[in-house]
Amino acid sequence: MLKEEIWIEKYRPKKLDAIVGQDEVIKRLKSYVKTRNLPHLLFSGPPGVGKTAAAISVARELFGESWTNNFTELNASDERGIDVVRIKIKNFARTSPLGEAEFKIIFLDEADALTSDAQSALRRTMEKYTSSCRFILSCNYSSKIIEPIQSRCAVYRFKPISGAAVEERLKHIAKEEGVTLTEDGLEAIRYVAAGDMRRAINALQAAAMLDKKVNMDAIYKTTAAARPEEIESLIKLALSGDFNKARATLDYLLIEQGLSGEDIIGQIFRAMMDITIPDMLKIDLIDRIGEVDFRMAEGANERIQLEALIAHFVYCGSGRK
Repeated sequence: MLKEEIWIEKYRPKKLDAIVGQDEVIKRLKSYVKTRNLPHLLFSGPPGVGKTAAAISVARELFGESWTNNFTELNASDERGIDVVRIKIKNFARTSPLGEAEFKIIFLDEADALTSDAQSALRRTMEKYTSSCRFILSCNYSSKIIEPIQSRCAVYRFKPISGAAVEERLKHIAKEEGVTLTEDGLEAIRYVAAGDMRRAINALQAAAMLDKKVNMDAIYKTTAAARPEEIESLIKLALSGDFNKARATLDYLLIEQGLSGEDIIGQIFRAMMDITIPDMLKIDLIDRIGEVDFRMAEGANERIQLEALIAHFVYCGSGRK
């Protein structure tokens, strides 16, 4: 019987050395821990690449077993107003560190969700309490962090986890949990995860709840993702001029598999990189994919937009531009 626990929490790295796929960043963070001279830090990068794990690991290695006494974590997407900075953050920052710690650490996750007023207030707080507190900010888009805060931080950019690192970690987890992970299942997880280790581990656990043998079919059933060959077939049918068959494939993905328009448009974009067509045609199609994605994000009917997209593919594929 599989243990009913969230594997992403169970296997979250507890030390900097356990974080995979970010060798350059980890090397520099370890030098801070070694010298115990930590500046304010700003971690930016896509989801599931180790930003939160790195922040907590830094605190663990600096403060040892009592790390929770001098570390606090706030999720800025939940508490994003100026009052959070003025009350919660300021009250924690102004108190002295406990034990033999030289300073405390405030970790602001998803800091790009903070309002402009909150970020402006945070700028002054970071400056005022440097002697007793260090800030670690984590965000997906560093461009949403105001320049005065960026200039006060050492900025580290986390990259998507490589396929080899994802594969190595998944094999370790499968072995620990007594799960048989097939080669096609592993390849499917790598495709679905797209460099997001959290998504990869969650996909493995979701599939393992169905059967201890995890294969490609189990992964695509539990992750709301179409098979790459289905997306490729949709594109090729449209480019060949067969609108009705392409539309039937789209219906299958939307209705039978229950995929959202956002899922499908994202996979169509990924598939375009692997399809051999003239460069100018690929440029035109990618431009239209971006336009359709924007329209759906703004609230347009996804069914109409996706059918308009494949109609454009048919039109371009027939050479009647």
